[in-house]
Amino acid sequence: MTTPKTKRTSKGPLSPVQVADFNRDGYLFVPGLLAPDETQLLLDTAKRDHHMTQGAVPILDAAGRQSKLTLWNHPGDDLYGVISRSERVVNAMEQLLGGEVYHYHSKMMLKEPKVGGAWEWHQDYGYWYNNGCLFPDMASCLIAVDRATKENGCLQVLRGSHKMGRIEHGRFGDQTGADPARVAEAMKRFGLVYCEMEPGTALFFHANTLHCSAPNTSGNPRWSLICCYNAASNDPYKEHHHPRYTPLKKASDAMIRKVGGKTYDTKNQFYQAEKDATVGVGKK
Repeated sequence: MTTPKTKRTSKGPLSPVQVADFNRDGYLFVPGLLAPDETQLLLDTAKRDHHMTQGAVPILDAAGRQSKLTLWNHPGDDLYGVISRSERVVNAMEQLLGGEVYHYHSKMMLKEPKVGGAWEWHQDYGYWYNNGCLFPDMASCLIAVDRATKENGCLQVLRGSHKMGRIEHGRFGDQTGADPARVAEAMKRFGLVYCEMEPGTALFFHANTLHCSAPNTSGNPRWSLICCYNAASNDPYKEHHHPRYTPLKKASDAMIRKVGGKTYDTKNQFYQAEKDATVGVGKK
């Protein structure tokens, strides 16, 4: 097995103040992470990509409403892979997690108009813990593909909730959700933030940050690309449906425009619910 370079760090695009804000709040907004033309390229590519829609897995919330996600483990040379390997994303993530990271997985979240379901309150580490990751040295970068608003079910976070540590999680519909009693108490102590975002804005958030989203009751879709990372030093101790430490080959920021509208064209490598031993989507 390849040995992770745990001491590698990046200068990165984030200021010390931004890193401090992330450590305090458990999340960080970066407006304009993608330039307007890059954002339009991502939007156009995702919406015409039949593999992206055909590979989507329907996931029910506690009320039986349906959202969809398309998930893949290994980033390629397509537009989605280049974004998740881009220096502006990976170097920022290395600043926030304090060293080398690798790509844990990426997903496109598809919340369609009027029918897109909710995502229950949860921590990502609430289920990544069960994948053999000993520490919560993990985080995600959510990039708004469509405009995210309260009406179309934007992400909600509890500011500073990552400091609570891991909360017990259970099953709600097809989803894994945090203990409702703990969430209710957390909501009394931590500020609720609606993550309304313009396309191209990024939200970096810690794996222990409590977050959820409401149903999409609007006439507008809400798609978002979420790239998830694990610290190289946090290599899982067991095999699971997401990868163990895999050295990440960074892509220059210029590659986003150079690769153009190339899509992820290997549908059989998308997430398959029946192989997910943690979430168990569709299992009763």
